[in-house]
Amino acid sequence: MRSLARTLRSGMTDAERRLWYYLRARRLEGFKFRRQVVIEPYIVDFVCIDVKLIVEADGSQHCDRRDADEERTLYLERRGYRVLRFWNHEILNSTTDVLEHIHGALIDPLTPTPLPGGEGLDPGAANEFSGTARTLNLEPCTSTRTAF
Repeated sequence: MRSLARTLRSGMTDAERRLWYYLRARRLEGFKFRRQVVIEPYIVDFVCIDVKLIVEADGSQHCDRRDADEERTLYLERRGYRVLRFWNHEILNSTTDVLEHIHGALIDPLTPTPLPGGEGLDPGAANEFSGTARTLNLEPCTSTRTAF
């Protein structure tokens, strides 16, 4: 399983690469994220172990695997993790909104900051959370900026 995780790390999607750019090296308010981590029997896209937050980037293949994704989420939640799922197009087209939502979950794990209109949440959950988004400084931390 660890070798599969290693392979997945080297073959990230564009959305995963973009999200990783902002999550790596404690760039999001100092929280440490790891990518493609084995949490048996699954491999999760990104995890912040300190607050037990998992972030998943879902592509179009997840439309056909909704039941499996729900089962996976329930399994991880039963082990104390909180799971946030975003569609790849949300990560690529609304990066700031996605990062603000993740940040909200990091600083207040019980009341995450919703995306506009409840995007990124499960259907019906758009009204479940309330809060105000905080503006984040998303400027690159180093000169190793990568092109998206």
